[in-house]
Amino acid sequence: MPYWSPYLKSLGMNAEEIGILSAIIVFNKIFSSFIWGWFVDHTGKRIQMIRMTSLLSVASFVFVLLYQDFWSLFIILFVFSIFWSAALPQIEAITLSHLGERSDSYTKVRLWGSVGFIISVVLLGKFFEYNPIICLVPIVIFSMTLVWLNSLSIPEIKTKLYQPVKTSFKSVLLKPHIISLLIVCFLVQAGHGPYYTFFSIYLEEHNYSSSFIGIAWAVGVIAEVLVYIFIHRVISRFKLRTLMILTLVLGTVRWLFTAYFVDNMIVLIFTQCLHAATFGVYHAVAIQYIHREFKGAHQGRGQALYSSVSFGAGL
Repeated sequence: MPYWSPYLKSLGMNAEEIGILSAIIVFNKIFSSFIWGWFVDHTGKRIQMIRMTSLLSVASFVFVLLYQDFWSLFIILFVFSIFWSAALPQIEAITLSHLGERSDSYTKVRLWGSVGFIISVVLLGKFFEYNPIICLVPIVIFSMTLVWLNSLSIPEIKTKLYQPVKTSFKSVLLKPHIISLLIVCFLVQAGHGPYYTFFSIYLEEHNYSSSFIGIAWAVGVIAEVLVYIFIHRVISRFKLRTLMILTLVLGTVRWLFTAYFVDNMIVLIFTQCLHAATFGVYHAVAIQYIHREFKGAHQGRGQALYSSVSFGAGL
């Protein structure tokens, strides 16, 4: 969330406190995503779980309106993140299940989330030029409420309950290439962690306006959307390993340029375009890897494991 760190800064939080409060949201993904994945694999109640945790996410985040000191926010966000981290991996699993053999078309669905992000950051950037950043919390609560309401319209799908299978979850997890993949996922997102938390503040300190900050975030996600439109063709023609290596090389270029050329607007926009590779290609490739390796009764935990290692431990 591009404007979360500026909001915390407006409350008088220092860099350490902002880092902790941002980290606690992703920290719970390390454990809770996998626990929720285990629950879904054993009960088959994927949509019911998404509806329940979405509602509890809204209920817990409402308390951010009432308390603004560090320790209160720490507790609130800790509870909130337990529920908020549950839904996304299972939405990924549901999407891939519906796509079946057309799983390489996953990105055509995923791009709409990116489109929503683009619209929100640009509009909010303009909004916060004329309104206080404190307005962020009601906006977030409203958005989360829409997520919960939308979940009510998604029909439950028939999911095979967990049954002992010839290939255990542990045996898949311990395959050398899966271990390597998870290490790469961790490192890629570790590089994005400071970016997600401090990029907006970083630009503010270099005298960029709220509108430009919103545009900068939007440029990155527009590049991501463009990748999602055609990446399914690329995945069918190139090895996943080759594409993952490409993202690592471009990621190195991106972070070096962001650090040393922040005052050059053209270079900064270029580095944002590299988000197409460092997140767009990376995420599409990782999702395909996990989907191909963790099949059937292992699917929910497979996606949850990816979320835990990448967007939990990594961030």
